[in-house]
Amino acid sequence: MGRNSRFTANISGNRQLLFHEKGAIKKKWKSRIPLALIYPNRYAVGMSNLGFQLVYHLLNQNDSLVAERVFLPESGYKPLSIESGRPLADFPLLFFSVSFEQDYQHLIQLLKTSDIPTLASERTNKSRMISPLASGGQPLVVAGGVATFMNPEPLAPFIDIFVIGEAEPVLGTLSDYLIREINSKDKKVLLGELGATLPGIYVPELYRVSYDSEGNFLSSNPRDDTLNLPRRIKKVTMDSAGDTASHSTILTPEAEFSDLFMTELGRGCSRGCRFCAAGFIYRPPRLWHAPSIINAIEARPQGNSRVGLLGMEMVPSEDMSLIADFLTNESCSLSFSSLRADIINSSLVKLLGRSRLKTAAIAPDGASERLRQVINKGITENDVLAATDILAKKEIQNLKLYFMIGLPTEKQSDLDEMAALVMKVKNVILAVGRARGRLGSLTLSINCFIPKPWTPFQFHAMEEIKSLKLKLKFLRKKLSAEPNIRIKAESPEKALFQAVLSRGDRRVGRALLTMITNNCTWKQAFKKENINPESFALRQRGKTEPFPWEIIDHGIERKYLWSEYQKALQGEKTIPCDTSRCKRCGVC
Repeated sequence: MGRNSRFTANISGNRQLLFHEKGAIKKKWKSRIPLALIYPNRYAVGMSNLGFQLVYHLLNQNDSLVAERVFLPESGYKPLSIESGRPLADFPLLFFSVSFEQDYQHLIQLLKTSDIPTLASERTNKSRMISPLASGGQPLVVAGGVATFMNPEPLAPFIDIFVIGEAEPVLGTLSDYLIREINSKDKKVLLGELGATLPGIYVPELYRVSYDSEGNFLSSNPRDDTLNLPRRIKKVTMDSAGDTASHSTILTPEAEFSDLFMTELGRGCSRGCRFCAAGFIYRPPRLWHAPSIINAIEARPQGNSRVGLLGMEMVPSEDMSLIADFLTNESCSLSFSSLRADIINSSLVKLLGRSRLKTAAIAPDGASERLRQVINKGITENDVLAATDILAKKEIQNLKLYFMIGLPTEKQSDLDEMAALVMKVKNVILAVGRARGRLGSLTLSINCFIPKPWTPFQFHAMEEIKSLKLKLKFLRKKLSAEPNIRIKAESPEKALFQAVLSRGDRRVGRALLTMITNNCTWKQAFKKENINPESFALRQRGKTEPFPWEIIDHGIERKYLWSEYQKALQGEKTIPCDTSRCKRCGVC
């Protein structure tokens, strides 16, 4: 297919996507500043991300902006906006929403294929605010999203401005400033002002990174003391949802969750699972009030009855009962990614029964009762079996169990216990299935543990690839021959790459650029750059060793994370957060 044919096909494909959407915003460009809101993955993935939809809605509330969405196109195609089919080069402002480390390379790829200089240091000209199509200017590149405020450093070479934290408190102020100032101020002056005055704004080029003689990260400090930049960038958070919780603003059958109306129940989680970054970087945990959640559900388009609830893992059983009763009265069906085994009650059971779900998931995560204490999961084998029984009796035919291997202190006996639990779950499913004359299936989703920044396990080393492969081999041998059991396992090599991205510094960004430029594997790119990826992922960290991601200030005290790590190694539990009186971690 020729270049012009591909362009035409790309435009046509975007028009088809737009045609099937409900809620898209189309604005005229005249007298407005164009902004590309970019999700560095496929359309189906991006449109299933509630945070991305929220930012799209917030930006377009500003009448001086026209915010259009851009996604990762099929191979061989250039990225074009969904709303008007414009290339990225037409937009003076590029806002990336980054949720997953695996999308870092896509972000670089999107810039490169759009003929935009990938490195922030190469985009030295003023942005093109009045006449975006004029020659000589370069766009300003802004990035936000959960991956960036977990650890922004691997992307630092490519980004002009990071928005650290939640969008609602800062996005409007940032947009107003850019609209007002960017066309008249030198880029360096503009970035200096933003970094010094606006909360949650991190300008990486204004900070100098230093390493020791062995190449280990030492520190990150402002380059220019006269700018009065903060030594660490404090994350911004929203206090409450107000009258209406965040919810879907666009519905499309082309999303991963087709025409699913998503509603947020809260942010953060009080449970404190020690492997879960979201449970720490979204502190303090905030549960939205039932009226704001109900108002959000009521905002769904007429005729839509499929509702997805985000944050069910943090909702107390009594609140879940109120929400379930409301959904039942509204004749809505429920969809969810996974269900905590200990929140099931009679109201939820009733809703599950009428939702006619075919598949549901439970996440024990730890292989054994002991490991679930190590990770502070807070559910027992009995919880898992009781939930399995309830779900099977509601004619859910396919059950998924999420497990991790390679967790701190994991032993062979833990894997033996995991295999035994799987067989107990299978027996519950079979007993219910035989009684109704239809057998169900069980899928095991097994992921490799990756130590994430801002968790108690940030000090722990990821397990060696060879050892993880042996554990997967054992589980496959033990369980894959069992009828009605299917195993889906993450590749340990892919997990290692994710761990490197998760725990890396700016040198990782350099290797990613080499990977894209030379079209080589990530390991080849690291070798070309003379960087040892294992030093980021497979090395134990000490109590006082500085981390590159600590340029961000989440309010969590390092001594608390270390204390939680030590409690994990001893198999000790920590009670859930109570924000009314708890002061343990420092956030409150």
